[in-house]
Amino acid sequence: MSDRTVPVIAIDGPTASGKGTVAARVAEALGFHYLDSGALFRLAALACLEKGVDLTDEQACAELAGAMNPVFEAGEILLDGRAVTQAIRAEQVGLAASKIAVLPAVRKALFELELRARRAPGLVADGRDMASVVFPDAALKVFLTASAEARAMRRYKQLIEKGVSANLPNLTRDLQERDRRDRERPVSPCVPAPDALVLDSSDLSIEATVGQVLSWWQARVR
Repeated sequence: MSDRTVPVIAIDGPTASGKGTVAARVAEALGFHYLDSGALFRLAALACLEKGVDLTDEQACAELAGAMNPVFEAGEILLDGRAVTQAIRAEQVGLAASKIAVLPAVRKALFELELRARRAPGLVADGRDMASVVFPDAALKVFLTASAEARAMRRYKQLIEKGVSANLPNLTRDLQERDRRDRERPVSPCVPAPDALVLDSSDLSIEATVGQVLSWWQARVR
């Protein structure tokens, strides 16, 4: 069970909005724990792909997700004792994660893992439904967004810097398709919580975005 007295900052947003980087830096600045909920879905997707499980087989995907015991330590993500930090960031895994994320049984299997991340002195959680479903009592709820074009360009630069070939128009189309799927899914659609503060980072640096979130937090705890 999680401790509801522990404060939570929930940062939601679409794919490649920068929410992971922003959330991690906010957590570091405040000395809070950090939960990358997207990594849980990517871990489940990686497990399904490696086991050859049909991504439309809800029960099989949920069983694999529920059996996971991931470890987050020193910036590394371990699954079954092996480092998978880079493996889960592959585009194929990301696409698979978006597909299994619409399956209610998979979401339920990962829900308890997310709740257990709530530990003193506080938690910064990023994902698609952290504010609306997982931590509806979060002290601060932020919906971080950016245009598909801006997000595609960021992803393109990241891939090129890593020496990975990338096609900007294809990345843009993939993001638009993921946005549509995440927005229209019947379970936990990727939309702002009613009481979330919306932050468009299309023209903002990471530093400016982090600064805005920290400013909102300081205003809440004064």
